[in-house]
Amino acid sequence: MGLIDNINKLFDHRIRLGIMSILMVNDKVDFTRLKELLDVTDGNLASHTKTLEKAKYIAVEKTFIGRKPNTKYGITKEGKKAFNKHIEALENLIKQ
Repeated sequence: MGLIDNINKLFDHRIRLGIMSILMVNDKVDFTRLKELLDVTDGNLASHTKTLEKAKYIAVEKTFIGRKPNTKYGITKEGKKAFNKHIEALENLIKQ
């Protein structure tokens, strides 16, 4: 087995890595807060959250606060497992 076999390609991008890192330590985070924390544009964040949602690594919850739409994201069990495996692979790589 190669050193980088368990490194997940989906987490190669710094924004997706950031999204996953934030969601690992927070139950749910809304779109605006993620955007502020990562300092990215709406479109950029939307495309990366879509990629993670398609992989079933994050779950999306859309509600309304008054008349304003509110989108919250949370990490799935599958997402936690994949991210932990990715971090473990990086740690093993560093130790080599």
